[in-house]
Amino acid sequence: MDTTLRIDTGDTAFVLLSAALVMLMTPGLALFYGGMVRKKNVLSTIMHSFILAAAIGIQWALVGYTLAFGPSQGGVIGSLDWALLSGVGGLPNGDYAKTIPHAAFMIYQGMFAAITPALISGAFAERIRFAPFLVFSLLWATLVYDPLAHWVWGVGGFLRTMGALDFAGGTVVHISSGAAAVAAVIALGPRRGFMREPVPPHSLPLTITGAALLWFGWFGFNAGSALGSGALATTAFVATHLGACGATIGWLVIEWWHRGKPTVLGAASGAIAGLVAITPAAGFVSPSAAIVIGFVGGIVCYFGVTLKTRLGYDDALDAIGIHGFGGTWGAIATGLFATKAVNPDGGDGLLAGNASLVGIQLAAVGITIAFSFVVSLALFTIIKKVVGLRPTPEDEIMGLDLTEHGEAGYN
Repeated sequence: MDTTLRIDTGDTAFVLLSAALVMLMTPGLALFYGGMVRKKNVLSTIMHSFILAAAIGIQWALVGYTLAFGPSQGGVIGSLDWALLSGVGGLPNGDYAKTIPHAAFMIYQGMFAAITPALISGAFAERIRFAPFLVFSLLWATLVYDPLAHWVWGVGGFLRTMGALDFAGGTVVHISSGAAAVAAVIALGPRRGFMREPVPPHSLPLTITGAALLWFGWFGFNAGSALGSGALATTAFVATHLGACGATIGWLVIEWWHRGKPTVLGAASGAIAGLVAITPAAGFVSPSAAIVIGFVGGIVCYFGVTLKTRLGYDDALDAIGIHGFGGTWGAIATGLFATKAVNPDGGDGLLAGNASLVGIQLAAVGITIAFSFVVSLALFTIIKKVVGLRPTPEDEIMGLDLTEHGEAGYN
């Protein structure tokens, strides 16, 4: 270990608090998604997010962390040196945790790993059995999320070496989950009665509460990625808030023009769209750029969501429209607006005179989409053949709360 490394208690407290904020995002997502389904599926939808906080927590400690951040094996995957968290303790690590305990970095990143497969669940809500969902999520975390995290954030990861910028998860979290969501809607097909029966959200207050918790937790998600409590964390914090504000306005403006009314669900969706879009850029762009990224992101995601009715696919809770489209725009926007004047350790984008960064970002987007989609579709196909994915028609009509969990959300 480098003897010059020293734990900073302020940085450590900040990262641990940020980890707690990111953890809050997973139950926040549960409420956000839970309010948008029919009341007969509210508990099963909430359970998709809640159980992953536990299941991925164990997977991360066993093998996930070392695969994502262990010593690089050819830029593709981490070694098993840190399996079972061997050697991951209270001392700093020169590669990732220079002023905080190695274990603090590990647990912070573990919260990212938990929420990412939960995002995918929005695509297949109301029509997947619990057991195959859990199997898919654990396999996906191991075979998709962990390698991607290594490629983009791991020391020696090939996308990081290539110069791709992703401050807090545009590719690793949002584009990967959006691509997996496309595979999900192909593998599972639409809900019974899709586009023939109305399926309005059963509780918009639940959804807006979840959105508020996500917005709150997202400060840990983005600002915490600075791994210290200094100027860079402040930059990311400000950009995160302004990106969400810009997208909320952008979504409502286009919705008001397109549909005649600004909706509460639109405001909540717009806020999440902006948070998604600003995530890869948060530590690399100016406040004014963050507003633009958010505003455009709100419009991009609005039209991304409307595609499902035009093309006829059932992305139940808009995982593709928000995380896929928003993450893609955010990654490209990073290539446009990034500047070393904000973060000397980042890069200059197109508007700072470096057009090549846009090409690098596009390459990272394409690689992420292709990898996540292909592996996800393969996983869904195998699980479908081995144990099946969907409930029986009778169980789906009755609702997954009763048939999968033996409970009702409301009595």
